[in-house]
Amino acid sequence: MGSQMIQIIILAGIALFLIFRLRSVLGTREGFEKPAETPAPLPPRPRDRPFDVIEGGTVDPDIADFADPESPTGKALADMKRIDRNFTVADFQHGARAAYEMIVMAYENGDLDTLRTHLSPEVYDPFAAAIEARRAKGYTVDASFAGVREVKLVDARFDPATNEGDITMRFVGELTSVVRDAEGRIVEGAPGELKQQKDVWTFTRNMASDNPNWQLTGTGG
Repeated sequence: MGSQMIQIIILAGIALFLIFRLRSVLGTREGFEKPAETPAPLPPRPRDRPFDVIEGGTVDPDIADFADPESPTGKALADMKRIDRNFTVADFQHGARAAYEMIVMAYENGDLDTLRTHLSPEVYDPFAAAIEARRAKGYTVDASFAGVREVKLVDARFDPATNEGDITMRFVGELTSVVRDAEGRIVEGAPGELKQQKDVWTFTRNMASDNPNWQLTGTGG
């Protein structure tokens, strides 16, 4: 047997040895592999608040967050929502907060046009009279709104005969206001002095109207 043939036999033996070693390490693969098992779905996480009653349709969470649904206030809000399907108490409170700042600053700045738009005539007239009296004395106001510390719904009423809804809110606002006379002397307030203002305002709207805007129809302290 020649040396060349011996070399071929040796190489073939080495190749067979390597094949057997690879099969023992990697294993064999026949047909289709079994798909990976899908883990069982996790059980639903418990909610932080049980809403069984709410989901049953007996309680409106939008009302329950602001008033007792069984109180006269809660029932009035429910009546408003039945007339205007787009009305929500949460949106109203957000809008009332913005309206409060706008109206307070309109009064401080003597902006009669803004006041006339958002106030009923009964409320606008005394606001305008106070502004005119201030101007007649030559007074000027430098005011800055700092923020609203409290916004709370305190009452709601609904008249089914007119579809008119009234919502009364309590506000606690903070602002700086300095009033100066014609010579620039300070007659009220102090620069940088923060004052707290408490107001109870009533907003009114016809819930069947296409106009979504509310008017300020009553003020108190």
